[in-house]
Amino acid sequence: MKPELSIIIPVYNEQEGLATLFARLYPALDALQTSYEIIFVNDGSRDNSVSLLAEQFRQRPEVTRVVLFNGNYGQHMAILAGFEAARGQIMITLDADLQNPPEEIGRLVAKMREGYDYVGSIRRKRQDSAWRTVASKMMNRLRERITNIRISDQGNMLRAYGRNVIDLVNQCGEVNTFVPALAYTFARKPTEILVEHEERAAGESKYSLYSLIRLNFDLVTGFSLIPLQMFSMLGIALSGASGLLVLLLLARRLLVGAEVEGVFTLFAVIFFLMGVILFGIGLLGEYVGRIYQQVRARPRYVVQTILQEALAPGGTIRTLPAEQRSVRRQN
Repeated sequence: MKPELSIIIPVYNEQEGLATLFARLYPALDALQTSYEIIFVNDGSRDNSVSLLAEQFRQRPEVTRVVLFNGNYGQHMAILAGFEAARGQIMITLDADLQNPPEEIGRLVAKMREGYDYVGSIRRKRQDSAWRTVASKMMNRLRERITNIRISDQGNMLRAYGRNVIDLVNQCGEVNTFVPALAYTFARKPTEILVEHEERAAGESKYSLYSLIRLNFDLVTGFSLIPLQMFSMLGIALSGASGLLVLLLLARRLLVGAEVEGVFTLFAVIFFLMGVILFGIGLLGEYVGRIYQQVRARPRYVVQTILQEALAPGGTIRTLPAEQRSVRRQN
């Protein structure tokens, strides 16, 4: 029988916190008294995470499945792989660092049962560093203005999705995407709730400043053309301003005569315009680069092995130690 809940958890170098995660996650789900499965997606961990996941699979094979990538493809690719493997009617994504308490899952499930097909979460009191909190709030506001996707806390991965939403997400073949925003575009009745937030149980964040910037580029360029349209309007405005400046300088030349004043101001204006042009070229390159990755149609990720139990033809349970599978990969 298909479970009601599917919990998808990306794992990347989380060996220090996995034991604590197991100790809290399984009792929290058992307390819900409903059928569930937990899908761990190992995103190319270089530590002992794979061994710990395999041992947990041996202890609870009836509710545990482990998807092993052959390399590191990123958190969102791991979530998409979990969606493809999931069999539940309600999908819940959860980070392995325990900053989102597993005990909050029951509240998301209860909200989904009210008829919603997308339940986001807002961290009541963030336990991240000050710069990450400020940067996240700024990007939230900018992203909402550009994409019209109303996600109050885009960095929080504790979210619930209905099967109807995930079926549509699984049909998408995007190489660069942001899963919560993509699912939001397909939701008929989305909502959000407040959840608790804790400090990392162990280890440190896998997102560097560069990774966060790159992720936000994926979010903005994947769901809106407004940045390109803004630069088009800026180009028109600067062209008009440049024309007025030329007329002003010509008038001064005729009325005042030759002069050398304002040379450094002119240099400053030129350098400013050069910066705008280079930034515009870089933005255009982000769009073109994503088009290039998409048209190459390479696998987004490659699944090396899936640890799971399945029904044999005779009706008995057997273990599938390995399953070779590949889907479109992100480079």
